[in-house]
Amino acid sequence: MLLLRCHLKHTPLSQASCGLCAIMGKLQSKLKHSSYKYSRPDGIMEERIQTKASQEYSPAHVDAVSAVAALNSDLCVSGGKDKTVVAYNWKTGNVVKRFKGHEREITKVACSPRSGQFFSASRDRRVLMWDLHEASQPRQQLCGHALAVTGLAVSPDASHLCTGSRDNALLLWDVGTGRCVERASVSRNLVTHLCWVPSEPYILQSSEDKTIRLWDSRGLQVAHMFPTKQHIQTYCEVSMDGHKCISCSNGFGGEGCEATLWDLRQTRSRIREYKGHFQTVASCVFLPRTLALVPAIATSSHDSKVKIWNQDTGACLFTLSLDGSGPLTSLAVGDPISLLCASFNRGIHLLRVDHSRGLELEEVAAF
Repeated sequence: MLLLRCHLKHTPLSQASCGLCAIMGKLQSKLKHSSYKYSRPDGIMEERIQTKASQEYSPAHVDAVSAVAALNSDLCVSGGKDKTVVAYNWKTGNVVKRFKGHEREITKVACSPRSGQFFSASRDRRVLMWDLHEASQPRQQLCGHALAVTGLAVSPDASHLCTGSRDNALLLWDVGTGRCVERASVSRNLVTHLCWVPSEPYILQSSEDKTIRLWDSRGLQVAHMFPTKQHIQTYCEVSMDGHKCISCSNGFGGEGCEATLWDLRQTRSRIREYKGHFQTVASCVFLPRTLALVPAIATSSHDSKVKIWNQDTGACLFTLSLDGSGPLTSLAVGDPISLLCASFNRGIHLLRVDHSRGLELEEVAAF
C-alpha cells in the first residue's frame, strides 16, 4: 500500500492573528491540511483529508540550515549559513546554547558518542570542537585543509576524528591532542561526506567524482572502491550493524536522484536502488527497527520531500511533502520515534512516525 501525504501551507495570517500569536509566546500551533491516498480492497483509490496541528518553536537559525545531528535523545546540534552552531532541545522548543567561531557557512556537524562534545566544519577551512558543558568558545581548532571542509566522522571510541575537504584530502586527527596524525589525498576526490563504520577501523566516504570509497584508518589507505556511479554522490551512511551502507546521488527531473544500498561485507556490491525523487537526494539514514516495523531507510531531497523506503524490496512506503521548505539538506534520527530534517527555508522539522494506519510520517514541529 502506497501512502501519500502532502502538507499544504496556509496563506499568511491577518495582522490581528499575528498579534494574538505574539501574545501566545514563542510556541505556536499551526493548523495544516494533510491528505493521503490509499487503495481500497476493491482497487479504487481514495483520498482522505485531515486537519492537523504542528507547532512552531523559536527558530534555531536565522538562515538556511546545512546540517543537523542528534546529540542525545533530547538535544540536537545544527549549523548553517548563519555561521552558528546551535544546541537545541526539540522536546521543549528551547535553544540550549549558541556557539560562534566560524567565519563562513557551516557545512557539517558531528557528535562524539556518549558525551557532550561535537564538531563543526565550515567553508572557512576549519574544524572546531565544542563542549556543551563548557563556555561557548571552541575547545580546539583544527586547521589543515586548503579548501572548504565537507566531511566529518568521529571514531566509535571518540579518540579520533576524520575530516575531508574539497581539496581532495582526508586528515585523521587525535582528538585528545588536536594533532593531525595521518593525511591522504586522491586526485579529484572532492569529499561530500564521511561516516565511520560502527565498531570498525573503517571510514566510508562519498565524493563528487561519483565514487564511494572505504578507507582503513590505520594508515589512512583506501581499502575498497565501489563501482563508479553515473552521478555525484552527495552523502553516505552505514547501518548500525556495519553490514550495509547507503549513498545518494545528485540529479534533476528524476535523472539520478536515487539512493543506493551497498554490501559492506563480502561482495561489497550494489544491492538495490531507490528511485522516486525528482531532484538531488541530499541525505539518507537507516531507520531503527523501533521507527519502522520492516527494515527501512529514509531519504531527503531538494524536491522538499522525505521518503521512506522498504530496504529489502525498494518500494516507497511513504512520501512526506514539506511544501515551502526548499531543499531538504540533512536527516538525523532523533529518538526511537522521531526524525530531524534540516531545510533551506523553514529551519529544522521534527517528524514523527505513526503506525496507527501503517507506516506514515508527519511533521509535528518546526524550529
